[in-house]
Amino acid sequence: QVQLVESGGDSVQAGGSLRLSCTASGSSYNSYCAGWFRQAPGKKREGVAAIGRDGYITYAESVKGRFTISKDRPGNTLYLQMNSLKPEDAGMYYCAAYRVECYSASLSRSQYPYWGQGTQVTVSP
Repeated sequence: QVQLVESGGDSVQAGGSLRLSCTASGSSYNSYCAGWFRQAPGKKREGVAAIGRDGYITYAESVKGRFTISKDRPGNTLYLQMNSLKPEDAGMYYCAAYRVECYSASLSRSQYPYWGQGTQVTVSP
């Protein structure tokens, strides 16, 4: 079973950049599909980006061209590079992983049984 710990959340101005990291222990991302989700106050948790075991990537339409998901070669750390941040990108960001039927990079929350504790991103206008 994999354990996930996020870091890198911060407060930035609109147009700025942040890089989130999520370190895995107990297993590596090479055995899992992994993704980033976010949740703003009063809103549902939504998938932002996901990466499959073979490197296949999916992005939510709202972040395409601005966010980049990646993982390091050993498969221990998952990243989310966020550029051109907008106030609507603010929220708690979570990394997550799943193994069952990991054929591609799903953005469906229900696919993911393993979650980190979250890291806060604030974007001011």
